[in-house]
Amino acid sequence: MNLPISLVTGGAGFLGSHLCERLLNEGHRVLCFDNLITGSVENIAHIFTNENFFFAKQDVTEYIYVEGNIDYIWHFASPASPIDYMKVPIQTLKVGSLGTHKTLGLARAKNARFLLASTSEVYGDPLVHPQVEEYWGNVNPIGIRGVYDEAKRFAEAMTMAYHRVHHIETRIVRIFNTYGPRMRINDGRAIPAFITQSLRSENVTVFGNGNQTRSVCYVDDLIDGIFRLMMSSTVEPVNIGNPDEITMLELAKEIIALTKSNSTIVFKPLPEDDPKVRRPDISKAENFLGWIPKYNRSEGLQKTIYYFRSQLHV
Repeated sequence: MNLPISLVTGGAGFLGSHLCERLLNEGHRVLCFDNLITGSVENIAHIFTNENFFFAKQDVTEYIYVEGNIDYIWHFASPASPIDYMKVPIQTLKVGSLGTHKTLGLARAKNARFLLASTSEVYGDPLVHPQVEEYWGNVNPIGIRGVYDEAKRFAEAMTMAYHRVHHIETRIVRIFNTYGPRMRINDGRAIPAFITQSLRSENVTVFGNGNQTRSVCYVDDLIDGIFRLMMSSTVEPVNIGNPDEITMLELAKEIIALTKSNSTIVFKPLPEDDPKVRRPDISKAENFLGWIPKYNRSEGLQKTIYYFRSQLHV
């Protein structure tokens, strides 16, 4: 039997590794590319023995050659945490531009369906709430976050250009804040930071006054939505995320309680261009994909805390 063949760029990262796992479970042969700037082979070590999984250390901004057929390309390669893309701003811009161009070219050559992992950051610090796919965003192109935001906005434009000019089957997912096992301890984003600080009984750092909001989605839910999108006929961007909105202060208190920590919350200045609100309108995902998140926040956080305990040995 000929199995469908999927190429996952950034496949050793947090989201990419979960996607590789899902695709193997769906009966795909999976080729995983990652240059390991922010990804880790530890994230995929448990599937190395699967005969349908193949890993190559590959920078997708450089020449890509793959022998044989490819049915699906899932372009997830990119630093995604502010702490990462501020360290490697030029690489972040290159993977969003050159990397997207190279992988779209491969999709054209192989007649493969292509999915771009875009982000809610294309909305910037939004003036529309909740964020709908038709909203064009409020982004500072020359700010410190612009390297990521504009790389993804360019990647969306490139993806739609290939769809319109070369008639490539394309999909665009706008990923909202996601959490779960395999996030890095030093990831820099709120949930890993809150959990790590709580488990170590350190001060829990909240930026600004803590009233800025996020809507956090458990990783298994997100990957399910993305898989459904790739297998759908939907060309326009689709938000995937959990619309259950919470302030950062509330989230910090919730994690301190779940970890049974004696940590104290301390406040630090809000980073430049940090969005004040973030919540997806998921009407399209519900209507076009039949998708809604299943995990409630407490359940997802407990699974994530369990993982972090194992990593921190506490």
